[in-house]
Amino acid sequence: MLRRLSIRNYVLISSLDIDLGEGMAVFTGETGAGKSILLDALGLALGERATSGVVARGSERASVAAAFDVGPADPVRALLAEHDLDHGGELLMRRVIGADGRSRAFVNDTPAGVALLGRIGSLLVEIEGQTDRGGLLDPAGHLDMLDSFAGHGPEWERLAEAHAAWRSAQSALDEGEAAHEASRREEEYLRHAVSELEALAPECGEEARRATERATLLNGQKLAEALEAASAEIAADGGVGARLRSARRAIERAAPLAGGALDPLLQALDRAAIEAEEAESALSAAEEALDAEPGRLEAVEERLFSLRGAARKHRTDPDSLVPLLATLREQLDLIESGADRVAALAAAAETAHQAYRDEARAVSRSREHAARRLDAAVAAELGPLKLGRARFSAALDAVAEGTESRTGIDRCRFMLATDPAADQLPLAKVASGGERARLLLALRVCLARAAGLSTLVFDEIDRGIGGAVADAVGERLARLARDVQVLVVTHSPQVAARGDRHYRVSRSEGEDGAAASVTLLTGDQRREEIARMLSGAQITEEARAAADSLLARGAR
Repeated sequence: MLRRLSIRNYVLISSLDIDLGEGMAVFTGETGAGKSILLDALGLALGERATSGVVARGSERASVAAAFDVGPADPVRALLAEHDLDHGGELLMRRVIGADGRSRAFVNDTPAGVALLGRIGSLLVEIEGQTDRGGLLDPAGHLDMLDSFAGHGPEWERLAEAHAAWRSAQSALDEGEAAHEASRREEEYLRHAVSELEALAPECGEEARRATERATLLNGQKLAEALEAASAEIAADGGVGARLRSARRAIERAAPLAGGALDPLLQALDRAAIEAEEAESALSAAEEALDAEPGRLEAVEERLFSLRGAARKHRTDPDSLVPLLATLREQLDLIESGADRVAALAAAAETAHQAYRDEARAVSRSREHAARRLDAAVAAELGPLKLGRARFSAALDAVAEGTESRTGIDRCRFMLATDPAADQLPLAKVASGGERARLLLALRVCLARAAGLSTLVFDEIDRGIGGAVADAVGERLARLARDVQVLVVTHSPQVAARGDRHYRVSRSEGEDGAAASVTLLTGDQRREEIARMLSGAQITEEARAAADSLLARGAR
């Protein structure tokens, strides 16, 4: 709810502070007094476009500040929290425009962009008038208004959840299909790589073994000479083993004379003889190993070349070829099973889509019932507003396939025909002027609780009407004010008499030029203003009596 509007150096207003409250506030005054300036100033605080021409003559800057009371259920709270804008129950929106046309915006004294100011303002105030700026004329908001009118709380939440589940399942399917397609493009390469590695049949640690063997084969001549020399030494004088055995026999014959003292020596000779025999056997084996089959060196070198070439091709080392082969085999297995996985994801996506469609159709049926109720409610309001020949309908159409959203499968447009024989067209293309304003009033009365707004502004909604129609407009504005704060700029005494607070906008001429002021009227002041609206510049007693009658009726 708009609690206070403060204006400084704005067009004809040098300084103005208006305190507002709940219910309906009316603004009256002579034509040209400056009533529209108030609405333009408020629009500026709500994020509308600014120009340097609004700065009062002789001033460096103009400023407009609008203070709002923010309730715990106000939709704007979520947006304020999203941008870390503390409010503590009060929200201050301020705009400053310099004489050079530069504009600055603040929310609770925190600098903010004008776009954010506009988003916040759209959740707080709606200005309905004879121009296209009324929110009810924008088809983008019609479906939300119908849903709010229908009371779609749990149903809407289930629909949103079903849509989220479907989109999640569809995303998983899209990712699965993309991955499977990418894998299929790699399938030929993988099969070829696996075939090559399987033919190569690498072994863990093989490169080191082959490298050692190659080094041995390359140095075969030198090794053979060393082994031959060692063999000759061992074989000299009958051989080491023979001499050790002869020595043992000599000790063994004398051992009884030593009383066991020579037993350790006999054991050492036994061990030496065994070691000598093992050394002779190892030497023979080494000599035999050096006697490799022809072409062995070439075969070993070719194997090393193949192992190292495969490693370079796959940008790894030879010892990693074995785990690489296992990984490539796994990737091939995934490709072969990928079709089954994609089929499972597709089934899950289709199930989620069907669940979403079921919820969407249920909401659509509820919307159809709500639309007919809204049509009837608006029709009941049109007659007293001198729009009895008009036909309003909340038209529901299916959205194009593939454009379903979290709000369902419908789009809604408020349609109107001003004559029974005419085709219905969107509101903004049919109604105009005061006719449009009265239609918007009828709609807003029916949608008051559904809007979520805290303040509604009506700009000269009563232009061109009077008598019973003006009284009907005033009655509906007063009824609307039971649910939301209503601000009305009016020339109709019937409407003005319905207000909970009455402000008169006046214009005066002085040495420094024209100036506008706003005065809160009470008691006789208000009676005189309504009498002026009834009779003109010359206020008669009959006009005062009529004003008393209107005020008495408005008080009931």
